[in-house]
Amino acid sequence: MRAASLSPSFATLYPEIRPLMTADHIPRYNAPALVADGLATTRGGRRVFEGLSFTVSSGELLYLRGPNGSGKSTLLRLIAGYGKAHAGSLMFGDSDWTEASPAFDGAMIYAGHENALKPVLTLRENAAAYTGVMTGQAPDDARLMAGAALFGLTTLLDRPARFFSSGQKHRANLLRFTLLDRPLWLMDEPTVGLDAANRDVLADLMKRHLKAGGMIIAATHDPIGVEGRELALDDFSPKVVIDEDWL
Repeated sequence: MRAASLSPSFATLYPEIRPLMTADHIPRYNAPALVADGLATTRGGRRVFEGLSFTVSSGELLYLRGPNGSGKSTLLRLIAGYGKAHAGSLMFGDSDWTEASPAFDGAMIYAGHENALKPVLTLRENAAAYTGVMTGQAPDDARLMAGAALFGLTTLLDRPARFFSSGQKHRANLLRFTLLDRPLWLMDEPTVGLDAANRDVLADLMKRHLKAGGMIIAATHDPIGVEGRELALDDFSPKVVIDEDWL
Protein backbone atom coordinates (compact mmCIF):
# COMPACT_ATOMS: atom_id res chain seq x y z
CA MET A 1 0.00 0.00 0.00
CA ARG A 2 1.28 3.45 -0.84
CA ALA A 3 2.44 5.55 2.09
CA ALA A 4 -0.35 7.93 3.05
CA SER A 5 2.02 10.09 5.07
CA LEU A 6 3.49 11.37 1.82
CA SER A 7 0.17 12.23 0.21
CA PRO A 8 0.57 16.05 0.37
CA SER A 9 2.57 15.75 -2.86
CA PHE A 10 -0.73 14.76 -4.48
CA ALA A 11 -2.03 18.29 -4.02
CA THR A 12 1.14 19.67 -5.58
CA LEU A 13 0.82 17.53 -8.70
CA TYR A 14 -2.94 17.77 -9.15
CA PRO A 15 -4.36 20.67 -7.15
CA GLU A 16 -7.42 20.73 -9.41
CA ILE A 17 -8.53 17.32 -8.10
CA ARG A 18 -8.96 18.54 -4.56
CA PRO A 19 -12.74 18.75 -4.19
CA LEU A 20 -14.20 22.19 -4.64
CA MET A 21 -16.90 22.64 -2.02
CA THR A 22 -20.18 24.23 -3.00
CA ALA A 23 -22.52 26.04 -0.67
CA ASP A 24 -24.15 22.66 0.01
CA HIS A 25 -20.77 21.11 0.84
CA ILE A 26 -20.90 18.72 -2.09
CA PRO A 27 -17.46 17.92 -3.58
CA ARG A 28 -16.80 18.73 -7.21
CA TYR A 29 -13.92 16.97 -8.93
CA ASN A 30 -11.97 17.78 -12.06
CA ALA A 31 -9.71 14.75 -12.24
CA PRO A 32 -7.75 13.63 -15.29
CA ALA A 33 -8.79 10.39 -16.97
CA LEU A 34 -7.40 7.03 -15.90
CA VAL A 35 -6.18 5.31 -19.08
CA ALA A 36 -5.03 1.68 -19.35
CA ASP A 37 -3.24 0.56 -22.50
CA GLY A 38 -2.28 -3.05 -23.13
CA LEU A 39 -2.20 -4.11 -19.48
CA ALA A 40 -1.15 -7.67 -18.61
CA THR A 41 -0.59 -9.28 -15.24
CA THR A 42 0.23 -12.66 -13.74
CA ARG A 43 -1.02 -14.34 -10.58
CA GLY A 44 0.44 -17.56 -9.17
CA GLY A 45 2.36 -18.22 -12.37
CA ARG A 46 -0.74 -17.81 -14.53
CA ARG A 47 -1.30 -14.92 -16.91
CA VAL A 48 -4.67 -13.53 -15.88
CA PHE A 49 -5.26 -11.07 -18.72
CA GLU A 50 -3.30 -9.30 -21.43
CA GLY A 51 -3.82 -6.48 -23.89
CA LEU A 52 -6.36 -4.89 -21.56
CA SER A 53 -7.22 -1.28 -22.40
CA PHE A 54 -9.83 1.15 -21.10
CA THR A 55 -10.41 4.80 -20.25
CA VAL A 56 -12.40 6.17 -17.32
CA SER A 57 -13.07 9.89 -17.28
CA SER A 58 -14.66 12.27 -14.81
CA GLY A 59 -18.30 11.37 -14.19
CA GLU A 60 -18.00 7.84 -15.60
CA LEU A 61 -18.71 4.39 -14.16
CA LEU A 62 -16.97 1.33 -15.61
CA TYR A 63 -18.35 -2.10 -14.75
CA LEU A 64 -15.94 -5.03 -14.86
CA ARG A 65 -17.77 -8.11 -16.12
CA GLY A 66 -16.73 -11.73 -16.47
CA PRO A 67 -16.85 -15.12 -14.76
CA ASN A 68 -14.90 -15.96 -11.64
CA GLY A 69 -11.20 -16.08 -12.39
CA SER A 70 -11.38 -13.66 -15.32
CA GLY A 71 -9.37 -11.03 -13.46
CA LYS A 72 -11.90 -8.51 -12.15
CA SER A 73 -10.56 -8.43 -8.60
CA THR A 74 -6.99 -8.72 -9.87
CA LEU A 75 -7.44 -5.61 -12.01
CA LEU A 76 -8.91 -3.64 -9.11
CA ARG A 77 -6.03 -4.69 -6.86
CA LEU A 78 -3.54 -3.71 -9.56
CA ILE A 79 -5.06 -0.25 -9.81
CA ALA A 80 -5.15 0.00 -6.01
CA GLY A 81 -1.42 -0.68 -5.84
CA TYR A 82 -1.57 -4.25 -4.50
CA GLY A 83 -0.54 -5.87 -7.78
CA LYS A 84 1.95 -5.33 -10.58
CA ALA A 85 1.43 -4.86 -14.29
CA HIS A 86 3.78 -7.09 -16.27
CA ALA A 87 3.06 -5.24 -19.52
CA GLY A 88 1.27 -2.14 -20.70
CA SER A 89 0.70 1.21 -19.02
CA LEU A 90 -1.76 2.82 -16.64
CA MET A 91 -1.77 6.59 -16.83
CA PHE A 92 -3.47 9.19 -14.67
CA GLY A 93 -3.37 12.28 -16.80
CA ASP A 94 0.29 12.63 -17.78
CA SER A 95 1.64 10.54 -14.89
CA ASP A 96 2.35 6.81 -14.68
CA TRP A 97 -0.01 5.38 -12.07
CA THR A 98 1.95 2.10 -11.84
CA GLU A 99 5.02 3.82 -10.43
CA ALA A 100 3.27 3.53 -7.04
CA SER A 101 3.84 7.19 -6.33
CA PRO A 102 2.44 8.31 -2.97
CA ALA A 103 1.05 11.29 -4.87
CA PHE A 104 -1.91 9.11 -5.85
CA ASP A 105 -2.95 8.19 -2.31
CA GLY A 106 -5.31 11.13 -2.34
CA ALA A 107 -6.88 10.03 -5.61
CA MET A 108 -8.71 6.84 -4.70
CA ILE A 109 -10.73 4.78 -2.26
CA TYR A 110 -10.59 0.99 -2.58
CA ALA A 111 -12.95 -1.54 -0.99
CA GLY A 112 -12.25 -5.22 -1.66
CA HIS A 113 -14.84 -7.97 -1.54
CA GLU A 114 -13.63 -8.91 1.94
CA ASN A 115 -14.21 -6.37 4.70
CA ALA A 116 -11.19 -4.54 6.08
CA LEU A 117 -12.42 -4.34 9.67
CA LYS A 118 -10.32 -5.16 12.70
CA PRO A 119 -12.66 -7.39 14.76
CA VAL A 120 -11.46 -6.18 18.17
CA LEU A 121 -12.08 -2.52 17.31
CA THR A 122 -15.41 -0.74 17.35
CA LEU A 123 -16.78 0.69 14.13
CA ARG A 124 -15.79 4.16 15.29
CA GLU A 125 -12.24 2.95 15.99
CA ASN A 126 -12.08 1.19 12.63
CA ALA A 127 -13.12 4.40 10.90
CA ALA A 128 -10.44 6.30 12.79
CA ALA A 129 -7.84 3.71 11.81
CA TYR A 130 -8.83 3.97 8.14
CA THR A 131 -8.79 7.77 7.92
CA GLY A 132 -5.56 7.79 9.94
CA VAL A 133 -3.85 5.59 7.34
CA MET A 134 -5.29 7.55 4.42
CA THR A 135 -4.87 11.10 5.74
CA GLY A 136 -2.99 11.01 9.04
CA GLN A 137 -6.05 12.55 10.68
CA ALA A 138 -9.08 11.44 12.66
CA PRO A 139 -12.40 11.19 10.81
CA ASP A 140 -14.66 14.20 10.78
CA ASP A 141 -17.32 13.48 13.40
CA ALA A 142 -20.15 14.95 11.35
CA ARG A 143 -19.22 12.89 8.29
CA LEU A 144 -18.88 9.74 10.36
CA MET A 145 -22.32 10.21 11.90
CA ALA A 146 -23.88 11.03 8.52
CA GLY A 147 -22.27 8.01 6.84
CA ALA A 148 -23.29 5.71 9.68
CA ALA A 149 -26.87 6.98 9.47
CA LEU A 150 -26.87 6.48 5.70
CA PHE A 151 -26.03 2.78 6.02
CA GLY A 152 -28.03 2.18 9.19
CA LEU A 153 -24.94 1.77 11.37
CA THR A 154 -25.48 4.45 14.01
CA THR A 155 -26.24 2.02 16.82
CA LEU A 156 -23.15 -0.02 15.94
CA LEU A 157 -20.58 2.77 16.13
CA ASP A 158 -19.34 1.76 19.57
CA ARG A 159 -19.71 -1.99 19.16
CA PRO A 160 -16.71 -4.23 18.28
CA ALA A 161 -16.84 -5.43 14.69
CA ARG A 162 -16.54 -9.07 15.74
CA PHE A 163 -20.20 -8.92 16.82
CA PHE A 164 -21.46 -7.69 13.44
CA SER A 165 -23.47 -9.84 11.06
CA SER A 166 -22.07 -10.40 7.57
CA GLY A 167 -24.38 -7.72 6.16
CA GLN A 168 -23.38 -5.24 8.86
CA LYS A 169 -19.71 -5.90 8.16
CA HIS A 170 -20.20 -5.21 4.49
CA ARG A 171 -22.06 -1.97 5.13
CA ALA A 172 -19.32 -0.97 7.57
CA ASN A 173 -16.76 -1.62 4.84
CA LEU A 174 -18.67 0.64 2.44
CA LEU A 175 -18.70 3.40 5.06
CA ARG A 176 -15.24 4.48 3.88
CA PHE A 177 -16.74 5.98 0.73
CA THR A 178 -18.56 8.55 2.88
CA LEU A 179 -15.56 9.53 5.01
CA LEU A 180 -13.16 10.97 2.43
CA ASP A 181 -13.30 12.97 -0.79
CA ARG A 182 -11.43 11.00 -3.47
CA PRO A 183 -12.22 11.15 -7.20
CA LEU A 184 -11.64 7.45 -8.02
CA TRP A 185 -13.66 4.73 -6.31
CA LEU A 186 -12.64 1.08 -6.73
CA MET A 187 -15.42 -1.29 -5.65
CA ASP A 188 -15.21 -5.10 -5.62
CA GLU A 189 -18.65 -6.76 -5.41
CA PRO A 190 -20.14 -3.81 -3.50
CA THR A 191 -23.68 -5.26 -3.38
CA VAL A 192 -22.79 -8.57 -1.70
CA GLY A 193 -24.67 -8.95 1.58
CA LEU A 194 -26.86 -5.88 1.02
CA ASP A 195 -30.63 -5.99 1.27
CA ALA A 196 -32.83 -4.10 -1.20
CA ALA A 197 -32.96 -0.93 0.89
CA ASN A 198 -29.19 -0.70 1.27
CA ARG A 199 -28.66 -1.45 -2.41
CA ASP A 200 -30.74 1.64 -3.10
CA VAL A 201 -28.60 3.60 -0.63
CA LEU A 202 -25.45 2.42 -2.40
CA ALA A 203 -26.83 3.27 -5.82
CA ASP A 204 -27.75 6.78 -4.69
CA LEU A 205 -24.29 7.27 -3.18
CA MET A 206 -22.64 6.19 -6.44
CA LYS A 207 -24.87 8.46 -8.52
CA ARG A 208 -24.00 11.45 -6.34
CA HIS A 209 -20.30 10.70 -6.66
CA LEU A 210 -20.55 10.52 -10.46
CA LYS A 211 -22.61 13.72 -10.59
CA ALA A 212 -19.84 15.43 -8.63
CA GLY A 213 -17.34 14.46 -11.34
CA GLY A 214 -16.00 11.36 -9.63
CA MET A 215 -15.05 8.09 -11.33
CA ILE A 216 -15.99 4.53 -10.34
CA ILE A 217 -14.64 1.15 -11.41
CA ALA A 218 -16.80 -1.65 -10.01
CA ALA A 219 -16.58 -5.42 -10.32
CA THR A 220 -19.99 -6.97 -9.82
CA HIS A 221 -22.21 -9.82 -10.96
CA ASP A 222 -25.33 -8.05 -9.73
CA PRO A 223 -27.29 -5.13 -11.17
CA ILE A 224 -26.81 -1.97 -9.13
CA GLY A 225 -29.15 0.41 -10.89
CA VAL A 226 -26.50 2.94 -11.92
CA GLU A 227 -25.81 3.56 -15.59
CA GLY A 228 -22.29 2.78 -16.76
CA ARG A 229 -20.13 1.23 -19.47
CA GLU A 230 -19.05 -2.41 -19.34
CA LEU A 231 -15.62 -3.96 -19.81
CA ALA A 232 -15.71 -7.71 -20.49
CA LEU A 233 -12.57 -9.26 -19.01
CA ASP A 234 -13.12 -12.35 -21.18
CA ASP A 235 -12.07 -10.27 -24.17
CA PHE A 236 -8.55 -10.08 -22.72
CA SER A 237 -7.97 -13.74 -21.87
CA PRO A 238 -4.32 -14.69 -22.34
CA LYS A 239 -3.07 -16.56 -25.38
CA VAL A 240 -0.15 -18.00 -23.37
CA VAL A 241 -0.89 -19.01 -19.78
CA ILE A 242 2.43 -20.47 -18.57
CA ASP A 243 4.94 -18.22 -16.88
CA GLU A 244 8.34 -19.93 -17.26
CA ASP A 245 9.81 -17.93 -14.40
CA TRP A 246 7.34 -19.67 -12.10
CA LEU A 247 8.58 -23.14 -13.05
